[in-house]
Amino acid sequence: MIKYIITVLLFHIATALIAAPVSVASIKDLQNAVRHAGPGTIITLRNGIYTTDEDIVLGCSGSKNQPVVIRAETVGGAVIGGKGGFKLVSPASYVVIRGFHFTHRASHARCEAGTRFCRWTHNIFELQGKGEYLTIAGNGHEIDYNTFRNKNSMGRILAIRGEGKQIAERLHIHHNYFFNFRDQGGANGAETLQFGLSGFSLSTSNSVVEHNLFEKCAGENELISVKASGVILRYNTIRDCRAQFTLRHGNKCLVYGNYFFKTPGLRIYGDDHSIFSNYFAYCRPAITIGNGDGEVADGAKLTSHDRPDRILIAFNSLVNNDGNITLQARKNGLGATDITVADNIVEGGPEAVSLLGVLKRPVWKNNLFYGVKQPGDIPFSGYRVKDPRLAKDANGVYRLSKQSPAISHGDTEFPVVTVDMDGQPRGSMPDIGADQYRKGKIIAQPLTSDEVGAFAKGNSQDSIGN
Repeated sequence: MIKYIITVLLFHIATALIAAPVSVASIKDLQNAVRHAGPGTIITLRNGIYTTDEDIVLGCSGSKNQPVVIRAETVGGAVIGGKGGFKLVSPASYVVIRGFHFTHRASHARCEAGTRFCRWTHNIFELQGKGEYLTIAGNGHEIDYNTFRNKNSMGRILAIRGEGKQIAERLHIHHNYFFNFRDQGGANGAETLQFGLSGFSLSTSNSVVEHNLFEKCAGENELISVKASGVILRYNTIRDCRAQFTLRHGNKCLVYGNYFFKTPGLRIYGDDHSIFSNYFAYCRPAITIGNGDGEVADGAKLTSHDRPDRILIAFNSLVNNDGNITLQARKNGLGATDITVADNIVEGGPEAVSLLGVLKRPVWKNNLFYGVKQPGDIPFSGYRVKDPRLAKDANGVYRLSKQSPAISHGDTEFPVVTVDMDGQPRGSMPDIGADQYRKGKIIAQPLTSDEVGAFAKGNSQDSIGN
């Protein structure tokens, strides 16, 4: 009995020692502290500039209520440069990386396959050389309130991967600031966010990408490239980016509540996507329906431009764009099939609809056009020409005014369309376009730089907690 009591006491003493806060001031001491970390351990790297010769490898695990926290003394105060960064390897779980300024060599910040439930938060990524800023391959991870900035080299800023043929699952990517990715001369492989690869495209992620801000990112022609299925992308703001948000491979993604300003807009491939309640202003063009060069369901290669089938494009607002809704041209292209274009507002610009390829069995319904040079390639039954009476708000966004004919005249046959661009519920009498004219709680709006990233207003902490 006495031996048992002594054993229990020693266990609790050891646990308390492991979980006690640790303060370190060198990479060597940091790596040593990580090796001994367990649930509840908090390791603080004091402010300063540190140089690494190799990766700081983390295979430790915390728990849901007691994560291992590895943090800088203050946000951005501990700068890690050199050859390596944090590398989370299996079986690492419930590990939080918080508040660092990373300037080390690219492709050395990652969560590898087999890692679970880890978090990168309030960090600044400004890495050196070719390669990725951050790579995520494990499941259940959260990437939030980070600033990814000033990239001028090939490689992605944020790359989502997986294991085998399965894309990483249940990720939550939110409130990050992607800023200033310079044009890499048209070369492929410089996406700001690449969610998957062709080999992962038929696997389902069940992940959410929301409330992120992309500004002045031009790396290549694709800004966001989704090569996976079952991804929700909502309430993001894309501003002044010379690259396109592309559903490149994969099926059944939801894209809603996003704000596009002065960008090439959204391009769509794959099947069964729903595109609704998005706002496009001063884009060129706004929405591009891809012209397929293969049909994956019939055996085409996963790397093909999969013909868009059964896409819903509804309840979007397109204002003052240099191009509105277009089906792109492609020599010997397969075009697209069963596309539904309904309940959209298009105001200003050239043709409302321009078809440069074959569109089979389209559905055109209840669209509202005003101030366009011509309706374009759409049957008369699919639209009305009428002033939607939009009014500019304090953020420069055109919303429905009280007198708008769009109010309560939207279709109710699309059950997926449950919210507007503000995140407000549509209710039983939806309004045409992205905005639902009603008072209620707003959960989304065009984002500004002080609302996202490592120093987000009201979220950043100088002395970092858990």
